[in-house]
Amino acid sequence: MTVLSLLVPGGSGQLGQDIAALVPDAVTPSSAELNVRDTGQVIAAVTALAARARAAGTSPVVINAAAYTAVDAAEADEERAFAVNADGPRVLAAACSSRGVPLIHVSTDYVFAGDATSPYEPGDRLGPLNAYGRTKAAGEDAVLGSGARSWIVRTSWVYGKTGSNFVKTMARLEKEREELSVVDDQTGSPTWSRDLAAGLLELAGRVAAGEGPAQRVLHCTGGGSTTWCGFARAIFAELGADPARVKPCTTAEFPRPATRPAYGVLSNASWREAGLTPLRDWTEALKAYFAS
Repeated sequence: MTVLSLLVPGGSGQLGQDIAALVPDAVTPSSAELNVRDTGQVIAAVTALAARARAAGTSPVVINAAAYTAVDAAEADEERAFAVNADGPRVLAAACSSRGVPLIHVSTDYVFAGDATSPYEPGDRLGPLNAYGRTKAAGEDAVLGSGARSWIVRTSWVYGKTGSNFVKTMARLEKEREELSVVDDQTGSPTWSRDLAAGLLELAGRVAAGEGPAQRVLHCTGGGSTTWCGFARAIFAELGADPARVKPCTTAEFPRPATRPAYGVLSNASWREAGLTPLRDWTEALKAYFAS
């Protein structure tokens, strides 16, 4: 694989930290260290990346993992979510375009309406139901329209060792409650951030070698699908707890500020057709997560 010089905005998040673990010399600034909305900071960071790559004889690539991911909070603060999820990628893509640096931008299944009956393909019509989804869709448009060599990678239901996520929440609640109710009418594909990081690095290597996929929007998630309830029961099983302690409930019984898509399964066909390695089944990944 072509040797890379990587810049990963949002590097303090679970995905960014997993990329850093796989590529120790990657530059992985937190949002406090690199504000993707700040044109001057972004231009300086991308310029430094390109200079470092030239000096080392490597190929520069930016993987944008910076995002406002507080889905419910975004309903009351869409302006801030838009600034991070749409304005930030626009600034980053413009800097990459001007410096000739390829960009891989991470997006979400929440750009879809969730009314499908089979896995979403990259070209399917968007229809976000909430502020988070709208801002992420706007970020995709900004990147694709920037003129930069860029790719969008949509993923879903990401969990990792750091930060807050569903797996860690369920592990905490297993200790605190005898029983808990979890939504059983929303379906998606859990994705371990370490597996996603490896997939993004494979794509980055292809891009750096001048072999980036012709299709600029790709889907990359854990294989298979489940509901949140099914996911929670699998987590309990890995913890050695009785999965029957997790009781199914409906979305209507567990109202949240942001409407969630009922069906968010993404087809990984585009990833396979690009010659990229599919991520393992979500159940295998969850076992590996706990084993690690």
